[in-house]
Amino acid sequence: MFVQAIPGADALAIDGGIVRIRAVTPQDRGRLTELYRRSSPESLRMRFFAVPGERTIAAEVDRLCRPAAPAEHGAVLAETAGQLAGVAAYEVGEGGSAEFAVFVADGQRHRGIGTLLLEHLRAVAGAAGVTELRGDVLPANAAMLQVAADLTGRAGSRTEDMLLAVGLPTEPSEAELGAADARDRVAQRASLRPLLAPRSVAVVGAGRTPGGIGHETLRSLLRYGFIGPVHPVNPNANEVCGLPAYPSLSALPEPVELAVVAVPAPAVVETIRDAAAAGVRAAVVLSSGLGESGAAGREAQRELVEVARAHGIRLVGPNCVGVVNTDPAVRLAAAFAPVLPPAGGLAVASQSGAVGIALLEHAERAGCGLSSFVSLGNKADVSGNDLIAYWYDDPATRAVALYLESFGNPRRFARLVRGLARRKPVLAVKSGRSRAGQRAGASHTAAAAAPDSTVDALFAQAGVIRLETLGDLMDTARLLTGQPLPAGDRLGIVGNAGGVNVLAADAADGAGLRVGSLGPALRERLRVVLPPLAGDDNPLDLGAGASPAAFADAVRTVADSGEVDALLLVVAATRANDVPAMLHAVAPVLDATPGLTAAVVVLGLAEPPATVGDRRVPVFDLPERAVRAIGHAAWYADWLRQPTGSVPPRASTAVRGRELVRETLATASGWQPYDRIAEILGSYGIPVVPALRVESATDAVAAADGFGYPVALKSADPDLVHKSDVGGVALHLTGPEQVRAAYPRVAGAGRQAGTAGPVLVQPMARGQLELVAGVVHDPQFGSLVMVGLGGVHTDLLGDRSLRLTPVTDLDAARMWRSLRAAPLLTGYRGAPPVHTGAVEDLLCRLGQLAADLPEVAELDLNPVLVGPDGVAVVDAKLRLAPVGTEPDRTLRQLRAAG
Repeated sequence: MFVQAIPGADALAIDGGIVRIRAVTPQDRGRLTELYRRSSPESLRMRFFAVPGERTIAAEVDRLCRPAAPAEHGAVLAETAGQLAGVAAYEVGEGGSAEFAVFVADGQRHRGIGTLLLEHLRAVAGAAGVTELRGDVLPANAAMLQVAADLTGRAGSRTEDMLLAVGLPTEPSEAELGAADARDRVAQRASLRPLLAPRSVAVVGAGRTPGGIGHETLRSLLRYGFIGPVHPVNPNANEVCGLPAYPSLSALPEPVELAVVAVPAPAVVETIRDAAAAGVRAAVVLSSGLGESGAAGREAQRELVEVARAHGIRLVGPNCVGVVNTDPAVRLAAAFAPVLPPAGGLAVASQSGAVGIALLEHAERAGCGLSSFVSLGNKADVSGNDLIAYWYDDPATRAVALYLESFGNPRRFARLVRGLARRKPVLAVKSGRSRAGQRAGASHTAAAAAPDSTVDALFAQAGVIRLETLGDLMDTARLLTGQPLPAGDRLGIVGNAGGVNVLAADAADGAGLRVGSLGPALRERLRVVLPPLAGDDNPLDLGAGASPAAFADAVRTVADSGEVDALLLVVAATRANDVPAMLHAVAPVLDATPGLTAAVVVLGLAEPPATVGDRRVPVFDLPERAVRAIGHAAWYADWLRQPTGSVPPRASTAVRGRELVRETLATASGWQPYDRIAEILGSYGIPVVPALRVESATDAVAAADGFGYPVALKSADPDLVHKSDVGGVALHLTGPEQVRAAYPRVAGAGRQAGTAGPVLVQPMARGQLELVAGVVHDPQFGSLVMVGLGGVHTDLLGDRSLRLTPVTDLDAARMWRSLRAAPLLTGYRGAPPVHTGAVEDLLCRLGQLAADLPEVAELDLNPVLVGPDGVAVVDAKLRLAPVGTEPDRTLRQLRAAG
């Protein structure tokens, strides 16, 4: 089963059909009543433990249709082909658990609908703070027991009433998440097969005149040699491109699996209705003028999706270029792009049609073969997430390239793409790197989580290779689809152009590669085979006059040495050398070392080859392009070698944190007072330096005397984010006189000018380095955890690292190690190393808090003092805000693992 993002609901493919999961509303009352009335007595007995009367059914429907209140109760239903297929609900009880029940309609069982309903129900309940779903099941209810076993691996224990008690933790295990993802992928491939590997195709709107989108798409299908039948649909023609034309899809002599729609926008919905009546399984809507063109277009697109989903039709577009599958057994080119690439191992998805055409043209010029290409357009149905699941098991796809402008469901994207990246390289260009729109007055954590920084964090955790340009994307794809991954970051450069060699070495430094000196023994072997004036170190300059044989000998010697993980060859043409002969000479050497990553730069040749040798080593026109591609490959290889890590156990007192947030939001959202912040943090085992809130200088002195000197005074105004900027902090106060003198300035630093506000008195904490850490909740990406260099350096230097939740132990270690200031933590210039384990523990606890409490809109711990003995949170800012009902609140979104 797969989850497809649509507003307010989830659509899932089961057995080739579409099942929609959404929240129950009062408008569902009549349909729910009919669901129970149409059910067999045995089905009702399994649900209610007895055959219910009308009054019992009415009470159950009333319970299900109450207004949503996830902290108290929740209900979701399943629809398929316009029919109600099932319903699931929970009621919150004591101790963080809830009673649940699931009912699936007769005729819809054994399709996985019960599993999906319960999977979504536990996600909704978990987001509301419920820790476990509990239910009693009759021993004869094998279907419900199987659902429980699917989700937990256990069916339940017997109760005193001869029932089986089933308990489902709302926090799924890694094994459960993996099983859910595997179910998704299987169903995804089944649902997308008619789209990417159809047995027959019809082009609706195939005009008779060349140049039209429908006509050119039909010609593309025929020229590329689609294996199955192709039918033009045109009510005004008897023949198009030599094929009989039909007035509608319903009039075709046989059902078709894929309909390509190229009709004016107002006719699209009716065309899909006709497709549904004709039994079409998938559609590619090339037509524009829908969701991208205003309110009326968006409404038409919504109706289009509703019709498609009601009849189990998968939909690409609208406003797209089309789809391509180069598999020789399919040969599908349902697209109007001007060029089509050769077959190969790269799968491409592009949200922009123009960018998609550019990628196809570049791939054709560079000889980079594609397995499939999908222009997503408006992403009304099929999204990049769906394709990621499809390509996971596609044997023809060796790497995946994505051009993205937006994320429909970034939490699900992160989980799916991380699984794919463990099997195949994933490359992405994400447009929109601007930091515009960042809120003024945000906390340091919120400021760090600018849109582009968040995308960087997502890609880094998921193993996605992020490229800045389309050129870099295709360069890297060429390398990754044909070359082995580097075993490390050591780059060897061999060439006949010294200046270009130096430029390559300079580029290597920025690409994360090392161009190290060669060992004495290797240099000695090189002197035997190199020309007299050639160099003998890395980069290896053979000189402009090097012969093909000398070039091949040098390449062989370096390649066989074991001292490099990747090899870059630079061949510059002159009037005195023969570049084709040199490439011919090195080809067998490269073929003899299939485990070594290699690339070739050819300069000065009018028509250089796209590849060298039987192993098809890619040829580049500039050294920087080749080096960047190798660097990206080395980064990905290093990511693959890293373990995934695990999420540490949650603090046993974390339930109290949920209660505190719920209690607080019942009376006041926004920035919270220090004592409430300390209480919430303490429930997750995050201690803060104690503080007393006072409202007079006399009380401040008394508090300071109680703590012992030195002390600090800080403004207690919860709305004041940057206290030190406005005089709201006084540090290292060593006696009562200093406390009295500092009090008026600190008390007057609040947001209300001229009004003395409350003040916090704290004992001075010790530490050798200041960090900042925190949490910010993004309504699209979920919660993120941040760590960086703290104190006054936070904004000045911007040395920060972000991760999406949940944060594993290895994520936490990578976060501080990725900081430019990391040497300060490990002992810089003789300073003792700080307790980095305590830093990692703090970040993991913040990750748990963020995952549990999406109402934490911003949490800013600054400074966090770190030293050899541990960490001390000196100051904290916390803003709470209610989290609205977000679309696609699925298990993968809410509980996605790293």
